[in-house]
Amino acid sequence: MHAVQLTAYGDPIEGLKYVDIPEPAAPGRNQVLIEVEFSPLNQSDLLLARGIYGTRPALPTVIGNEGVGRVLAVGQGVENVEVGDRVVAPLSSFTWRERMVIPADGLFALPPGADPRQSSMLAINPPTAALLLSEYVNLKPGEWVVQNSANSAVGRWVIAFAKARGLKTINIVRRRELVPELQAIGADAVVVDSPDVSREIKAAVSQAELRLALDGVSGPATGVLASTLSPHGTLVSYAAMSLAPMSISPLEVIFKPLTVRGFWLGHPEYAAKSAPAVEDAAEMIASGAVSIPVAATYPLSSIKEAVVHAQRGGKILLDVAG
Repeated sequence: MHAVQLTAYGDPIEGLKYVDIPEPAAPGRNQVLIEVEFSPLNQSDLLLARGIYGTRPALPTVIGNEGVGRVLAVGQGVENVEVGDRVVAPLSSFTWRERMVIPADGLFALPPGADPRQSSMLAINPPTAALLLSEYVNLKPGEWVVQNSANSAVGRWVIAFAKARGLKTINIVRRRELVPELQAIGADAVVVDSPDVSREIKAAVSQAELRLALDGVSGPATGVLASTLSPHGTLVSYAAMSLAPMSISPLEVIFKPLTVRGFWLGHPEYAAKSAPAVEDAAEMIASGAVSIPVAATYPLSSIKEAVVHAQRGGKILLDVAG
């Protein structure tokens, strides 16, 4: 069967290869065999390919941190899913292959109306957004959250979960045409990045406190968020799209004082907490409440072209089943 393997750490275009690998064995007890349909090409996949992610598997290895597929066969003892069900693959189960055997624990049948392309993106971004809103500050309905990278998939899920919880979001974007688009999906305030963006954020929230800031960009953007936080606020870094070191004034940390935290969904303490968010997000996808824009879809055989596109920006999917 076909797959994409990482053969060397470094440049993903050089290290990722379209290959033939052996078929998986029949599923054992409490296992299922799935046919993978779609899998995103995430920035986390590119970081893994470069060798700078939180895990570094032995090479060569199939990679792919999330995906969706149909159950083809079930092993003994499996009662939570059946043949034909569409399921979300477990986080970091290396989905860039046509078929795979995975543990049945935690699997659930996706709602019939859930689009498979949208469902392929459920394992990382929705639980990340949900946990960012709940794990660091005990926010009450009506409170504000500020985030950069607001047009990203995580940013859009932050807006969706915040709206469901009665929270308000103020969202930083780089392009003015995104303002009405994010407002249409529930963003309470959207500001365009500029030298005056901190002032605009403070004006948007008026006298309200800002106790939580979510940083997916790093670099100088981290300092912008820090400057908007109220005293004793918390800044959480969950991604680094700029790949630049965090730039933050020590005066913000010293005199407010601020708390700076990091979040990675791969930490084991989040495993059990992720599942409810994935199920909630699946229902939101099925109902049409949330839809993440997809820039392009590529077959596995075009992995190098897909990587080039992903490096330019936009959400890229791999059509694994072809």
